[in-house]
Amino acid sequence: MTNKTVPTNSNVVDFLATIEDETQRRESEELVAMMQEVSNKPPVMWGPSIIGFGSQHYKYESGREGDMPIIGFSPRKGKFAFYLTYEIERYKDQLEKVGNYQNGKACIYFKRLSDLDKSELKELIRQTYENESKKSYVKD
Repeated sequence: MTNKTVPTNSNVVDFLATIEDETQRRESEELVAMMQEVSNKPPVMWGPSIIGFGSQHYKYESGREGDMPIIGFSPRKGKFAFYLTYEIERYKDQLEKVGNYQNGKACIYFKRLSDLDKSELKELIRQTYENESKKSYVKD
């Protein structure tokens, strides 16, 4: 089985230009700058719609393996999906300081960047990047 979410050669700036909602496009550009500053890595398109920073290998107990960005996000219709950690509970206190969020299976959803405490968000991104970049993943 081939992984769909892999790094591509697609241009992040070109992808951002396709976002129709002007506020979401501007906020996406701000998130790219914030995540790039924290990670010190260039933004890379993973699949058609995830902007990721850094790369990390994972391996399932079944033997399936691949790579994923250490941190990333996807601007979706009406919300942002943040890919920061698989251990959401570990960051619950920090997430509550950031603002209103919803948990997904492998992501955290926020509606608008402008609704969040950006300094707390940057700290959450910093914490998760530092912690996640040290891990080697083996998943069930």
